[in-house]
Amino acid sequence: MTKKSKPAEGGRFSARRKTEAVLRLLRGEDLELLSREYGVVAARLSQWREDFLCGGQLGLQQRPSDLQEEQIKELQAKIGELTMANELLHHQVQRQANGRPFVVGRSKP
Repeated sequence: MTKKSKPAEGGRFSARRKTEAVLRLLRGEDLELLSREYGVVAARLSQWREDFLCGGQLGLQQRPSDLQEEQIKELQAKIGELTMANELLHHQVQRQANGRPFVVGRSKP
């Protein structure tokens, strides 16, 4: 039997330690033995396993290219917002340099 694997201070396990326990379960080690070794109830180990598998499943549901395309769209939207803000600031600086106050609102035709 291996040495006791106690949780960190405060009774919490790090994600790395939980992953280690879950991988051992998935490799076929006995749930009850691991429960005793880690000092947690079997139900908690089972929940960690379910959470781990659910996270893995979610990772497989979207293709990496889909995630990249989503990120690109979000970044392009942000660039658009920043560009508009920069243009407004540039316009304000020009008006102030010409001695005219910057007025927020609609421009007159």
